[in-house]
Amino acid sequence: MYPQLKSFIGSFTQAVGTVTSAVGSIPSLSDKKQFALDLWGNVLQATGNALEADAETTDVLSVYGNGIQSIGNVTVIAGLLSKEGDRLEITGNWLQSLGGLISFADDWGSEQSSPLSPIGNVLQSIGNALQAIGGIYEERGNKEEGQSISIAGAWIQAVGSILCFLNELKEKTTLSKVG
Repeated sequence: MYPQLKSFIGSFTQAVGTVTSAVGSIPSLSDKKQFALDLWGNVLQATGNALEADAETTDVLSVYGNGIQSIGNVTVIAGLLSKEGDRLEITGNWLQSLGGLISFADDWGSEQSSPLSPIGNVLQSIGNALQAIGGIYEERGNKEEGQSISIAGAWIQAVGSILCFLNELKEKTTLSKVG
């Protein structure tokens, strides 16, 4: 598969995954629906990040950033599937946040025409950090405040991933006009 196409599909898959997980954070849904949406959202995110990491040919930081985000999603998945997985979910969110910061650092240092990707990556990092912090609050007995922080983080991450996808879409459109 061509690297640009793989990156485009990965970015789209990741964006769909983050939105799916964010929808799963809506408190009015049943626990079963929340679990399913969060699980499949993280599966899509892990797949999308892995595709993006594999598509990179020149940006080493981007490979590491997307790879770490994918590992973070797999860690969240392990936490969701484990009876005592709160710690794994928190760790997975911290890993995703770290991966987003590494991708942001890569974008920040490059010369691009659009700020969508750097802004998107920093928003994803902030969103994941908030989800981890929300998980810590819940673990320490402050469930309501923790859930509010986690929900905000999920939606901030979703907005960030959509911005990154829009950047990919813009690049693909620009490349197709040139080629």
